[in-house]
Amino acid sequence: MSRVCELTGKGPMSGNNVSHAHNKTRRRFLPNLNDVTLMSETLGRGVKLRISAAALRSVDHRGGLDAFLAKAKDTELSTGALKIKKEIAKAQTAQA
Repeated sequence: MSRVCELTGKGPMSGNNVSHAHNKTRRRFLPNLNDVTLMSETLGRGVKLRISAAALRSVDHRGGLDAFLAKAKDTELSTGALKIKKEIAKAQTAQA
């Protein structure tokens, strides 16, 4: 499993451990990923995603998964999230 957020595309970053003596050794900063099930109001079912804690807060702030995916750029989303976005768009056009 890759350590990349499915909604924001946030991945590992690299940097240095710096000791008190100012010795530097390389390290990796990993994103805080969580396996969550988010409810889609349009689809009426839960969707399992592996997203960062910051992305989870963004989803709540924007008013749910449907609203977040509507505003999200396709380049940042994973293939699974893109499929869900298209399903939601199709369901919304069918309802209207």
